[in-house]
Amino acid sequence: MSEEDLHTIRVHLDRLLDERGMTLTELSAQVGITVVNLSILKNGRAKAIRFSTLSRICEVLRCQPGDLITHDPAAPR
Repeated sequence: MSEEDLHTIRVHLDRLLDERGMTLTELSAQVGITVVNLSILKNGRAKAIRFSTLSRICEVLRCQPGDLITHDPAAPR
């Protein structure tokens, strides 16, 4: 793994989708980004996220950015 791939940010998109009974495909349609890009985010492989995308996800899921993304300093680096 490259150093770029090592980080301690965790994405909780799967939990939020489950809590809302929503699929990744439904979220994709409502947010306006591809399922592939949402999947990359969901699986923790995203290197960045645009604020506009984060804002739209939070609007659709009725959540705060901190509900979606957290910092886990104990995660393996």
